[in-house]
Amino acid sequence: MSLSILVLYYSRSGHTAQLARLIARGVEEVPGMQARLRQVPPVAPVTQTAQPPEPEDGAPYATRDDLLDCAGLALGSPTRFGNMAAPLKYFLDATGAEWASGALVGKPAAVFTSTSTMHGGQESTLLSMALPLLHHGMLLLGLPYTEPALSSTLSGGSPYGASHVAGPNGDNAITEHERELARALGRRLADTARKLATAA
Repeated sequence: MSLSILVLYYSRSGHTAQLARLIARGVEEVPGMQARLRQVPPVAPVTQTAQPPEPEDGAPYATRDDLLDCAGLALGSPTRFGNMAAPLKYFLDATGAEWASGALVGKPAAVFTSTSTMHGGQESTLLSMALPLLHHGMLLLGLPYTEPALSSTLSGGSPYGASHVAGPNGDNAITEHERELARALGRRLADTARKLATAA
């Protein structure tokens, strides 16, 4: 029986979604592990019509069951003024029942982000996503410096999680180091989840 890692994200321009797919690939490089890609819907100050039950493109929208069923969580968002984007915060703010029941306690988690500039708040955004996960009692994982790309990257990637520098116009391709680090984060998350499940 395989274990599932939820790779949950919000992406507006597609860069965070690309990172999510790379993390999912890393998850599935670990035997017995599978990735479940899910996204959160956008939010608006005034809602005129409900969001369709499925997005026009990309992964399906996340449900409460996705959180309850996962063995681990990778959480991603673009940066908004050094913080996670509002749609992801809105989703997390609605997880009070999961917090109260302890549904995520003891499960491993990791975070990832994308910014338009090199100093656009990547690390503070990663930390902003880490805070609610700590409140949920999750075991937060980062990227250790035993990953060679972490010391070599000239773009994204930090010990707090995987990241990408998209450029002011969003036309920077994900670099090889960013790819390596995203996949490494997925592998580390999946391997930790598998070890925890085996030990239980």
